[in-house]
Amino acid sequence: MPAPEIRRTVCNRDCPDTCAIVAHVEDGRVTRIGGDPSHPVTQGFLCWRTNNFLPLQYHPERLTRPLLRGKPVSWDEALDFAARELMRIRSESGPAAIFHYRSGGSLGALKHLSDYFFEKFGPTTTKRGDICSGAGDEAQMIDFGEEDSHDIFDLLNSKNIILWGKNAVVSSPHLVPVLNDAKASKLLIDPVWHKTARLCDAFLQPRPGGDFSLAMAAARLLFERGWTEAGFEKYCDNLTEFRALAFQHTVAGWCEDADVSPDAAEDVARRLHQGPTAILVGWGMARRVNGGAIVRALDALGAISGNLGVAGGGVSYYFKRRKTFDHSFIKGIPAAPRTVLEPLFGPEVLESRDPPIRAVWITAGNPIAMLPESATVDRALRSREFVCVVDSWPTDTTRAATLVLPTTTLLEDDDLLGAYGHHYVGVSQPVVPPPPGVRSDLEILQGVAERVGLAAVLDGSARDWKERILRKDAGFTVAQLEKDGPQRSALSPKVLFADRQFATRTGRVNLITSAPARSRVTSEYPLYLMALSSEKSQNSQWSKGQPAGPAVVTVHPDAARGIPDGGLGKLESAIGCLPIQVRHDSKQRRDVALLAKGGHFRENRAANALSKARATDLGGGGALYDEPVRLLP
Repeated sequence: MPAPEIRRTVCNRDCPDTCAIVAHVEDGRVTRIGGDPSHPVTQGFLCWRTNNFLPLQYHPERLTRPLLRGKPVSWDEALDFAARELMRIRSESGPAAIFHYRSGGSLGALKHLSDYFFEKFGPTTTKRGDICSGAGDEAQMIDFGEEDSHDIFDLLNSKNIILWGKNAVVSSPHLVPVLNDAKASKLLIDPVWHKTARLCDAFLQPRPGGDFSLAMAAARLLFERGWTEAGFEKYCDNLTEFRALAFQHTVAGWCEDADVSPDAAEDVARRLHQGPTAILVGWGMARRVNGGAIVRALDALGAISGNLGVAGGGVSYYFKRRKTFDHSFIKGIPAAPRTVLEPLFGPEVLESRDPPIRAVWITAGNPIAMLPESATVDRALRSREFVCVVDSWPTDTTRAATLVLPTTTLLEDDDLLGAYGHHYVGVSQPVVPPPPGVRSDLEILQGVAERVGLAAVLDGSARDWKERILRKDAGFTVAQLEKDGPQRSALSPKVLFADRQFATRTGRVNLITSAPARSRVTSEYPLYLMALSSEKSQNSQWSKGQPAGPAVVTVHPDAARGIPDGGLGKLESAIGCLPIQVRHDSKQRRDVALLAKGGHFRENRAANALSKARATDLGGGGALYDEPVRLLP
């Protein structure tokens, strides 16, 4: 029996690690996948979700034919219908009546070509904000004028590492070996206990959303103890206002609001003083109404303590994954006649006027499950004249679509990929061809473009577009990526802001000057709902389908309202209710209710069915972790 052929690609799922994959192919079928040992970050292993991807790749429900109103049709019929509907609605109501929604369920430089097509076709309505990272993105752009991180291996130079709201074990598993290799003392700050606590020397568990107050307590201590960097005022603006903000309350008062002891703030301040100290900022913390202000407070801590621009330091929220890509030919939001704020998708589509949104084209997303007010999003889509969804599997959103177009999976993808958890760039290459009847996103767009008179706009192969989009100063070529595997971007410094120059208007750090409001639970709804990534689900693309039975809600035993461990009940918010099974965990706070992220709306497991659509203070993010809920027997 011949040995399997070994083929390599890069994972395109929405995850910071962008792993290099080794696939074993026999008779045109992938029989095994693993991590590429030659990749410095992947280091030969994959997360559980990708390790268990093959059952999903070959799942009998895989979409392999276009569906028009639920019935299989040919590609010609599907694309003719799509082109006819888009042109009809544009002719009758103008391009603003068409909403192109592209999310991040799968990533890649070529995914942006759908933006390019709809810009040239219209420009049409597009989204603004970002459901996952918007608040922190905007916060760091305000503070630094740039959003990037030190090299991932610079953590080996840290004396202290503070993981602030970051669950590396689940959401950044390839960060874990680097943390283990780092000799630094490690502190986890998170309202939720999770396995990352086992990697750390200490764990602080503040009130949900209390991180701002904890940061201000630490800032006050830095000022009081003289633990600020000498001369930091030369590269920081708003110093007087920021200092006054820190002194608005005593250390004890700030800590009371954060629900931690003053010793906790002392520990944070001491670690920042005894640097170099890296602050690794989790995205979940930014998914609160005060999320942008929290990230700005952490930026300020890094600045005044002297941990910006030094090896082993930094405030890391994001790695600039598109730095090596040139998408300048796409104008984006400035060209759009109208935008829809992503976390308010349902309400804003329903309320759209002059003209109303009549058509929605959805790429790389499952908004009914992903976005708050699932029922509102479902109603908004089902009430449009034309909804087209490009996906590989049935979802809540494909069930609401007029037209479903089947596309490729991560093992069939052909694209150029950056990472938002490190600075390596790679190419995804099909390790097997897609099933007959499945087309890539680019091929789908080209088919529509040809029918609406825009064939020249998207002309070219995937390889042609990779060559066009990869910047000439990236430090490598597409051919090198194909031959040698992922490469580190030459445009990414090992130490960010080493020259203490910032891309703000003044060239200095823009320190925060005012405290935000934060949400609060009530006696009627005493728990914060937090739908978290798990080792088995990063989003609504589960590896093996969701487990049977009701969703599992984890609470502290004292918060279980008498429901025994394993008992059944209901989880209720002001807008919805889910049947649930209760799991007790005495390590959790008494004011949180934890669900697995990504549950399906059709199966009554979607946490977003309970969450009201609301935006964060900055950046148009989704305030997903501020929904108060209660348990009922």
